[in-house]
Amino acid sequence: MPDKNKAVFLDRDGVLNQEMGDYIRYMKDFHILDNFAALKTLQDKGYMLIIATNQGGLAKGWYTEEGLAEMHNELKKQYKAHGVEFTDVYYCPHHPDFTGPCDCRKPKPGLLLRGIAEYNIDPAQSYFIGDRERDVEAGTAAGVKGILIDSDQPISTILDLIA
Repeated sequence: MPDKNKAVFLDRDGVLNQEMGDYIRYMKDFHILDNFAALKTLQDKGYMLIIATNQGGLAKGWYTEEGLAEMHNELKKQYKAHGVEFTDVYYCPHHPDFTGPCDCRKPKPGLLLRGIAEYNIDPAQSYFIGDRERDVEAGTAAGVKGILIDSDQPISTILDLIA
């Protein structure tokens, strides 16, 4: 059996881009944080980088799948310019008040479990960096180590926590 991969799962808002209240509805409000060097370091250590984000604004009709894809494409483009490639981007389009419960909205572990299964990831060697307690809860439920950072805190400040 081939060796399992290791990954760092990343929340999006407040970790990869500036937190802007409840939801970022428009590209003009999507400001990418400079975590380029830190994520390049993790990638160079052999970690897959996978985004896992709640996007309940889709269920609320506040933005479209196309608008969300535009933001994610810009995020990938800016990081790629610094040598960083995201393995995948997973998002939960649900909101309990509009679509009822689901298995993918954090703190449920569905997004992470999907990545673990699709990319043969060893949860014991993997991490989830998020700016909310629900991110850490999702990581724990998926068997990965959750790391809580303050919104807009550079990822470089927690690199020593990742093997």
